[in-house]
Amino acid sequence: MSGPVGRAAAVAQLEHAWDLAAAGEWEQSGAAYARLVGNPDAEVHVAALLGLAEARYRQDEEPGALQAWLAATQAPETSNSWRAWKALAAARVREGDLAGATRAYREAERRAPAEDRPEIASRLGWLTKEMGQGQAAQRYFSRARTDVAPSPVATWTILALTVGIGISELLGNGPLWIGLLGLDKPAVAEGEWWRLITVALVHDDSFFLHLAFNMYALYMVGPLIEALYGAPRFVLVYVLTAAAGSAASYIVSPGVNGVGASGAIFGLFGMLLVSNRVHRPALTRSARGLTGQIGMLIGLNLVLGFSIPNIDNAAHIGGLLAGAWLGFVLVPRGATLSSFWQRPGAQVAAPTAGLPGASGAAGDARVGRDTILRLAGVVALVAIIVLAVGLGPLGRS
Repeated sequence: MSGPVGRAAAVAQLEHAWDLAAAGEWEQSGAAYARLVGNPDAEVHVAALLGLAEARYRQDEEPGALQAWLAATQAPETSNSWRAWKALAAARVREGDLAGATRAYREAERRAPAEDRPEIASRLGWLTKEMGQGQAAQRYFSRARTDVAPSPVATWTILALTVGIGISELLGNGPLWIGLLGLDKPAVAEGEWWRLITVALVHDDSFFLHLAFNMYALYMVGPLIEALYGAPRFVLVYVLTAAAGSAASYIVSPGVNGVGASGAIFGLFGMLLVSNRVHRPALTRSARGLTGQIGMLIGLNLVLGFSIPNIDNAAHIGGLLAGAWLGFVLVPRGATLSSFWQRPGAQVAAPTAGLPGASGAAGDARVGRDTILRLAGVVALVAIIVLAVGLGPLGRS
């Protein structure tokens, strides 16, 4: 690549550099990032500096990394400026400059998104405590405790409700709950469409492992997806993927009633897999480890589903496809590579923001169009579910 780099080419170059870094090719990654340093788009310039600094640091070139972090803090403000200040603070700690680290962490905290401030406040607490500033340390520790991100309430609520019903089934109330909430397909044909969703709350009382596997999977991936998307959208995804799995089961196997949350669970798997590949959200190390195993987990469970009799693979595949679609359509909250490492929904996250001749109104219009397109994607999935159930089972005369 030679000559001036436009925004589209810059985004492609950043993605290429990111992929090289993920593969451990730090020298090549650094070279790819370095090509974009000095780009007239401040977002490109700062993102490239951060990538270059990381590549240098991974190659034990601390002075070069420090130089890049300093340059990023002195560049025009962008959505990534706080990351530069945070990295600079960590470098100051390694140098033993606790006062300089404290100043840098304060700058990072002032600029950081709300969900990242508690961690920075905690670090400030330890630093000020180390410097003998007990009162300041208590203030920072208090801020770290009170500003923590909300717990995954929606996930725990769904899990508790499903487990509670499951225990009741094991105690002998299975026929009652299945009769009320199960996927009774003749009843669905008579208009009881809510069963497409409520089936996720009941399981086969003679097969405890069915409930145990689904709830363990929900416990593993639910909090991560809820953190990425927020409780309302998490509930929406769970409901729609459950309905999509039930609709697929209804049209493929109309003569067999169904139970279980497998459609919704596969939907969460599909959403996490596609969202991670398409939007590239910023994840913790443990979350990256989990998402890296999702593809293998999906494949293994599909193979088991086709190998073991009486497994409703139509529901699994229907939920999986719906989740994959929602993972493509819906953009996670927080920093993502697809949104140029900016917070979606904010004016600065508009693809035209910062470009010569671009106006705030144009950026807002683009954000509005993106929101409409995402809503249209969700509505399209609902329409497909309704159409599938309305048309009835395949092969019906």
